[in-house]
Amino acid sequence: MCGPTVYDYIHIGNARSFIMADVVRRYLEYKDYKVKFLMNLTDIDDKIIKKSNEDNMDFNSVAENYINAFFEDIIKLKLKKADLYPKATEHMEDILRMIETLEDKGYAYNIDGNVFYDISKYAEYGNLSGKNIDDLISGARIEVNEEKKSPLDFALWKKAKEGEPYWESRWGRGRPGWHIECSAMSCKHLGDYFDIHAGGNDLIFPHHENEIAQSVASNDKPFVKYWLHFGFLNIEQEKMSKSLGNFFTARDVLTRYSAEVIRLFFAQAYYRGPLNFSYELLSSAKKGLEKLENIVEKINLELSKNQANGAMPQIDIEQFENKFTAAMDDDFNTAQAVAVIFDFVKEINKTIAENEKLNVEFFKNVKSFFDRTAVGVLGIMNFNVEDKPIGENIDMNYIEQKIEERVIAKNEKNYAVADKIRDELKALGVELKDSKEGTTYKFVK
Repeated sequence: MCGPTVYDYIHIGNARSFIMADVVRRYLEYKDYKVKFLMNLTDIDDKIIKKSNEDNMDFNSVAENYINAFFEDIIKLKLKKADLYPKATEHMEDILRMIETLEDKGYAYNIDGNVFYDISKYAEYGNLSGKNIDDLISGARIEVNEEKKSPLDFALWKKAKEGEPYWESRWGRGRPGWHIECSAMSCKHLGDYFDIHAGGNDLIFPHHENEIAQSVASNDKPFVKYWLHFGFLNIEQEKMSKSLGNFFTARDVLTRYSAEVIRLFFAQAYYRGPLNFSYELLSSAKKGLEKLENIVEKINLELSKNQANGAMPQIDIEQFENKFTAAMDDDFNTAQAVAVIFDFVKEINKTIAENEKLNVEFFKNVKSFFDRTAVGVLGIMNFNVEDKPIGENIDMNYIEQKIEERVIAKNEKNYAVADKIRDELKALGVELKDSKEGTTYKFVK
């Protein structure tokens, strides 16, 4: 899985890719595959250098700060720990060796300390993305760097500029290009030919296209069996990205919604397709999650009672599990898998309503199904109820801001907006109370 370039906090669009990759990994393990999961960290890159100059910090400090932040965020998002998180700076020998091999084989050329990959030497360039190379070349912008043979040739090694970090190489001082870092790290730890490579749709071209070209040429083997690409997260139909400035950081969203809400929101959509994002849509997901939280409370309560002499109704759990696996086997159709979970909840609630007492074994069996599917694969349920302070994950400044907006709306007699704000806060567990002195609030479960 392509991990982050660590120059900023991950946004919620990045989180979608990471969470869906986590679900795929969990499902493969559920199906008894032995999984070795690698997520690389790009800790030397143009963006990191730019950030270090802006903040007047060493590039290593910038990278380390945001690596730490990344781990904080993915832990809160309930991602299973990868087997390895290799860093580009720790694999410089592997990177240099791969570039040297490409040059020795005639796939790369050196121009005054800058080494480029010659795409004309790789006949299958463009196959992954379906791009027409001639069209791309004819439509390419004229670059300042005219030393390349083709505008699509990409950098394997960049000559160090004054004040930039560098490593020694046979071409002089410099640093690697982004694409070669990923190839070198994945091949180092997974082998020259491995099963699955995942990443966001935006990485198909040129990043993954370039990874294939340089890896196949270097190793004389196919590179990857299966590519998994996750769809964009959109804000008002426009792709969320840091470059456009229309992004929400994962940590900001986590102050208002639990990991289970966020994971359910993503799981309800097809992983390849685009998905619109808004706090209103997350609030809808939160309402849906309440049904799961309610059944969790019932199960935990009954397990604590340990009632051994109640009724033992027969529910075909295997049928639901078969439906769940059928959905996930169909190109990881998490939306249908989630629907199976909610159908099972409905069946359990019906059974509970029809029986005055139920044997504790019934609830153990039900919990076991949820543990395998909704917890173990999707990560949308949590039976580990902890005594956390109410409102712990809610941004107080946000509440005050929304109350202020509501006061303005009421003064303007825009009661529809005022009611909408009240409902939005209520969905977050914040109850408003109006009085002559103003509006106060309290947290409610």
